[in-house]
Amino acid sequence: MRKLLMSLAMAASLLVGGVGAAFADDAASTPAAAAAASTPAAAEQASAASAAAAPDASAAAAPAAPAAPYSVDSSKISSGDTAWMLTSSALVLFMTIPGLALFYAGMVRKKNVLATVMQSFAITCVVTVLWTVVGYSLAFTPGNAFIGGFSRVLLAGMTYIKGDKATTLTVSHLAPTIPETVYFIYQMTFAIITPALITGAFADRMKFSAMLVFMTLWSLIVYSPIAHMVWEPTGWLSSAGILDFAGGTVVHINAGIAGLVCALVLGKRVGYGREAMAPHNLVLTLMGAAMLWVGWFGFNAGSAVAADGRAGFAMLTTQVATACAALAWMFVEWIAKGKPSALGIASGAVAGLVAITPASGFVGVGGALAIGLIAGAVCFWSATWLKMKLGYDDSLDCFGVHGVGGIIGALLTGIFAVKDIGGADGSLLLQAKGVLTTVVYSGVLSYVLLKIIDLVIGLRVAEEEEREGLDVVLHGEHVE
Repeated sequence: MRKLLMSLAMAASLLVGGVGAAFADDAASTPAAAAAASTPAAAEQASAASAAAAPDASAAAAPAAPAAPYSVDSSKISSGDTAWMLTSSALVLFMTIPGLALFYAGMVRKKNVLATVMQSFAITCVVTVLWTVVGYSLAFTPGNAFIGGFSRVLLAGMTYIKGDKATTLTVSHLAPTIPETVYFIYQMTFAIITPALITGAFADRMKFSAMLVFMTLWSLIVYSPIAHMVWEPTGWLSSAGILDFAGGTVVHINAGIAGLVCALVLGKRVGYGREAMAPHNLVLTLMGAAMLWVGWFGFNAGSAVAADGRAGFAMLTTQVATACAALAWMFVEWIAKGKPSALGIASGAVAGLVAITPASGFVGVGGALAIGLIAGAVCFWSATWLKMKLGYDDSLDCFGVHGVGGIIGALLTGIFAVKDIGGADGSLLLQAKGVLTTVVYSGVLSYVLLKIIDLVIGLRVAEEEEREGLDVVLHGEHVE
């Protein structure tokens, strides 16, 4: 326990050092209408502000769009948008528990099933608390170009005041038609699933205590800054014009690269390449994949932050790309191995969901078909040939599907983006900048955090404990 506390103290020190500059900028917010292309709600605000100012140059300049959360009368809230975002929040949470938990649990060996499900469940609880205390504030309030401020620590200032004659409440500047509480919950579900995805890379061999410390640090030091840079209009990548509709860089590349680093730092599973490590229950995996597919509509269509035509288009492109990627993986595997597998079609579907995520609100049907086709084929290659060639043990293909799929989707967004749909032209060069930034930032800091934790409490269970199974060793339970 003492070592655990020491590690948490180190975490606090790192966090303070990484976000100290935000104190100076926290009080002053800068309008960011010019950088809003990657954030649908902010883009609409910027468009409205421009339209108001354009007709008459001699007229007084229209007030700038809000650049920080603010209070409104309840009449400004859209009941339709709010209902859709409440539903989307539930759908995205459903992606982690039970969706991802079952998807991963079916692919591990029977002796590690409970430990795998426990990781997703525990991360859901830990990140919920972290997001409430400081994570949301660091990600979605104005600060500087790299990190938010502290105005929403412990949700300070997030209000709902019911009066006799009028009700007032706060809204986010990124979602002005729904209560800020709803936007907070919606973004929390993204913050939950991202670290949970990483667990697939080190399945079967990481200490539960080390996993908790790593995910705590990673959520605050890696996830929140990346989310701020990409989605907060004052963020560096948002200001540059990077397009990421629903999390290709923030969620999938971020988690995929961290997963690859985890796999490399922890090393291979005992017996990897010499012993059979077949999935213990593919029915669980297929059910989990189906839940992910359904929940992903909240992930992508919900990122419109409104019940509107763009949400409908994002849902359409998500369905089309996913089906296309599942078929692409299935047929490539069929040709390469002689038989199409249930694991393959499920993995292909997830690859398609990942790749269309950054593009879903920016591309048309043709782009969705192309992204799905390319993602299914390339992610099959990365999860089989590339992993074998490079020799790393990414247990459940976190990097092969989420890292590679996210990179494919982010880059192809720059090629297939349609301005009439998303309001922004795509740029392959700009998208590559976002990819490179995320790869370097997530990779380097994930490595540093893992090394610190390994030094303080150790990362990996002992060899004999790994052979016995994490269910019994770490949790004193097992599946009959």
